[in-house]
Amino acid sequence: MTELDDALRELLPRLRRFAVSLTREPSSADDLVQNALEKALAGWGQKREHGDLRAWLFAILYRQFVDGHRRSRRYARMLEFFTGRDDAQPSTERSVLAQSALQAFDKLTAEQRALLFWVSIEGLSYKEVAAILEVPVGTVMSRLSRARQALRQFSDGEIVASPILRILK
Repeated sequence: MTELDDALRELLPRLRRFAVSLTREPSSADDLVQNALEKALAGWGQKREHGDLRAWLFAILYRQFVDGHRRSRRYARMLEFFTGRDDAQPSTERSVLAQSALQAFDKLTAEQRALLFWVSIEGLSYKEVAAILEVPVGTVMSRLSRARQALRQFSDGEIVASPILRILK
């Protein structure tokens, strides 16, 4: 294991430099390097025996960065959806409001959550959602309207259980 330790110690500054170039923030870069090394060590058995360790670690680090970036963008879209605003750094108040909205979102039926997620978060068109559900576009629009109304009611504390929707095809 000392060979591996030595190799990792030698690559650590390069990995950190690459991470800083991606994140533009030293503390985030350190977290990214740590996560990438944890993932590499956990998946050590998947590494090619004669493969380049440096390339393998850079690939893991980059994938970790891209995945984290996607998660943060998705969180930002959800935050914007639930609060109606788009700020890079949410305040504590906005975070509490968003958490409350997420709790209301969790109370919706699975179909309502899926509809709101596809249209409002993922940006799918009504036509694309209609194709997924194999229903007419008008049905998607009315179900989405009911989902938004239920979300507003849950957010305002007006109802305790979501209405049961008939599924029509």
